[in-house]
Amino acid sequence: MEETKEQILAKRLLAKEEAAWKELFGAYSGNLSYVCSRYIIEKDDVHDVLQNSFIKMFRSIDSFQYRGNGSLKAWVTRIVINESLRHLKQNLSLKTDTDLDTIPDFSNDDEPDLESISKENLMEMIRSLPDGYRTVFNLYVFEEKSHKEIAAILGIAENSSASQFHRAKAILVQKVNEHKMIKKAHYE
Repeated sequence: MEETKEQILAKRLLAKEEAAWKELFGAYSGNLSYVCSRYIIEKDDVHDVLQNSFIKMFRSIDSFQYRGNGSLKAWVTRIVINESLRHLKQNLSLKTDTDLDTIPDFSNDDEPDLESISKENLMEMIRSLPDGYRTVFNLYVFEEKSHKEIAAILGIAENSSASQFHRAKAILVQKVNEHKMIKKAHYE
């Protein structure tokens, strides 16, 4: 069976080939920046976390095991997420920092119409969430972690994870609805 590009790159990385690290950076840095920026807002912090992530990848490449197509991408993505979370824990309070009175009540029936919003606008809305809400939302939605797993990762209570996710969703519904109203008013 023919080796994939990713498998060949992984072998070269394990051999500590310098050109392979440049290739890894070129191939994955854009996607990894995007992943990191879901958690971290400041560009300088994103840059620092990515740099730390690549250092961590270099130092721990011996622990990587190729397990099929996509496993290298999954491994580097997991490192970036873990480094992003480590940065958040060190530098920010993951407690909520939004006045709870400003968050509307939200029922699960109020699912927003996401088809009418561009991916870029939606990501900006997610990035505008308070740190704790954004972190829990990202872990739950994008990383498919349970509230129990999120609680363990962030060192918060399980019900706090569920509550922050619920509130994040309520804020996003509000933002999506406001966006749609502005867009509708613009076209009238």
